[in-house]
Order: sequence, then structure tokens, then C-alpha cells
Amino acid sequence: MGIKGKATSLIEEFKAFALKGNIVDMAIGVIIGGAFGKIVTSFVNDIVMPCVNALIAAGGAEGAGEGLKALTYTTASGAQIPYGAFIGNIVDFFIVAIVVFIVMKKFLGFVQNMRKKEEEKPAEPPAPPEPSAEEKLLTEIRDLLKK
Repeated sequence: MGIKGKATSLIEEFKAFALKGNIVDMAIGVIIGGAFGKIVTSFVNDIVMPCVNALIAAGGAEGAGEGLKALTYTTASGAQIPYGAFIGNIVDFFIVAIVVFIVMKKFLGFVQNMRKKEEEKPAEPPAPPEPSAEEKLLTEIRDLLKK
């Protein structure tokens, strides 16, 4: 087999691998996951954080007027450690984790219910067994005697 044949074979193997159903499903999952991440980030930044910032401002915390991202810790040497954005990312993570947990719990429950319904279906009664040759012969004799 020449180099051209090996290259063609390699391309065909790659096509078979890349176009498998599970690879395509995984790619779709990654794309939807990225879009879902944007939705969650927007929810956290635009809805949750303003509420948290309002609570912080009511408590009179340092940097409260600028929002949670402005929260910093100043060390004795004067260095500032911004921890507000980190808190925002933690809230973002927990929201994603909760949503994924709920979705998977419901999905797995749905799948289990479907399996239970399939298992609970009564099995069709088995067909009566075919009579043996001796039984057939006896049946014929009986029918002849009736006539």
C-alpha cells in the first residue's frame, strides 16, 4: 500500500470516528453548555449581584457603592486583595451546579420511570406448544370415531 493509500485510509478512519453519533452528541453538548454558561453569567451579573450589592451597601461595607467586584482586603503592608469578583464566580458556579444537578436528577428519574414502565408491562402469554405427533394421531382417531 502506497503513501496515497495510507493517507486515504487514515482520512476514512477519521471520518468514521468524527461522524459517530456520540462524538456529534458531545459536540452539541459543548456548544449548548457554552450558551448555557453565558445565560448563567448574565443571570448572576445582572440579577443576583445587584441584589447582593444592595445588601452589602445596606451593611455599609467597604467599596459597597461600587458593587461586589470592588470589595478588597487591604493587608498591613498596604497591598490590596480583590475578593469580590471571586465571590461572584463562586455564586456563578453554585448556580450552574444546582441547575445541572436538578436537570440530571429529573432526567435520570424520567429514564428510570420509563424503564420501570417497560418492565411492568405484562408479558404476552406464551403460545401453546405444538402438539406432538402422537397427540395429532390420537386427535385424528377421535375425530374419525365421532363421524
